[in-house]
Amino acid sequence: MTATRITKLTADLLGSEVGIEGWVRTARHSKAVSFLDVVDGSNLAGIQVVAQRELDEYDDVVRKLQTGCAVRVHGELVVSQGKGQGYEIQARTVELVGGVGEDYPLQKKRHGFEFLRTIAHLRPRTNTLAAVLRVRHEAAAAIHDFFADEGFLWLHSPIITGADAEGAGEMFRVTALDLEDPPRAEGRIDWSRDFFGREAHLTVSGQLEAEIAALALSRVYTFGPTFRAENSNTARHLAEFWMVEPEVAFLELDGLVDLSERFLKSVLGRLLDRCAEDMAFFDQRIDKGAIERLEHVVASPFERITYTEAVAILEKSGRDFEFPVAWGADLQSEHERYITEEVVKRPVVVTDYPAEIKAFYMYGNDDGKTVRAMDVLVPRIGEIVGGSQREHRLDVLGPRMDALGLDRDEYWWYLDLRRHGSVPHAGFGLGFERLLLFATGMANIRDVIPFPRVPGSAEF
Repeated sequence: MTATRITKLTADLLGSEVGIEGWVRTARHSKAVSFLDVVDGSNLAGIQVVAQRELDEYDDVVRKLQTGCAVRVHGELVVSQGKGQGYEIQARTVELVGGVGEDYPLQKKRHGFEFLRTIAHLRPRTNTLAAVLRVRHEAAAAIHDFFADEGFLWLHSPIITGADAEGAGEMFRVTALDLEDPPRAEGRIDWSRDFFGREAHLTVSGQLEAEIAALALSRVYTFGPTFRAENSNTARHLAEFWMVEPEVAFLELDGLVDLSERFLKSVLGRLLDRCAEDMAFFDQRIDKGAIERLEHVVASPFERITYTEAVAILEKSGRDFEFPVAWGADLQSEHERYITEEVVKRPVVVTDYPAEIKAFYMYGNDDGKTVRAMDVLVPRIGEIVGGSQREHRLDVLGPRMDALGLDRDEYWWYLDLRRHGSVPHAGFGLGFERLLLFATGMANIRDVIPFPRVPGSAEF
């Protein structure tokens, strides 16, 4: 007797007795036979189990099975007589492992994604969320494999930090103080008496720590959760999300653009290759053309333009954009999508943004107005990767921080890196969930992460 996951059921096992364990997706019962669609999460299709009335447990067990029941089945693997089905199992025994209550909320119908978010403990049992999680797993594996092949080391950057990597202040505070009666000094909260002896926050980025490691190990990347206390309830924002952030010493902007292009093509190509069944599901049920879009990105050379050129394209478009276009204003999603979908019609890398709209750590160009920043824009999503060459010159970085009102003492170690063996270096950040939105065609970022954290909601 062979016990196996559904994905392991192959032609080599035809005629053999096999065992599977999983959950009943649908059950159709007649007087003489029952047809059970059983899934175990290993693939989308599941497998049909045919249980005849001759089974000893037919009346007491099989006939009572319904959607959601957990079962253990043993039987013979045979070629299915059903149209469009490969194999089925002719059951010898069917064991009920776990039943469901009368109020089990998942039935044989399509449920709205908003409703499914209220039952995130059960929604992985749906076809869509199970497919999302399989693609999410494969994308994460592809990311690790890409960087390993490119000679990177994975750096475990801290989740708790005292530094605001973005300088925007949208951070969650971490404290062990009594919030009803915190210690005070001179009328203010005395953070020196907190657990870490100072103010601490959840990180918005692992970049600054990645720079530390890159300036010793040359090529590193971080891949972990990050947090942003931005009160946004849009379909594109999460309070907790995962970031991929490579950092490379002795690398300048052009090399960073090349790296980002190789990275995206490698990861998306892997999804097309290894998640064919799930990608076909997304293409058919969620977003017509999803596969073609990914194939186009993998096959197309990325266009490269400057921010100034992008603004000129938008100003000449004749479009009445919701957000006005002007040099010095950040590009909005509608601008990015117009460029990628209607003008260039392939991924675009925009470089050399105005310094005023970019972070303090970006390398200043000789024009005194722009920095060596880059964003990778793709159809449907807009920006999917953002990065820059870092400012490695101490005599430039210090005054830049002063101008932005950043306390040098808070970043003493970051400045110290510029005093000891500083070199040009660069890196980018990729929002993992943004990548999954693009790959799957899902409309809401809350549906590509197992347990979404958003304003007003931290369930499960």
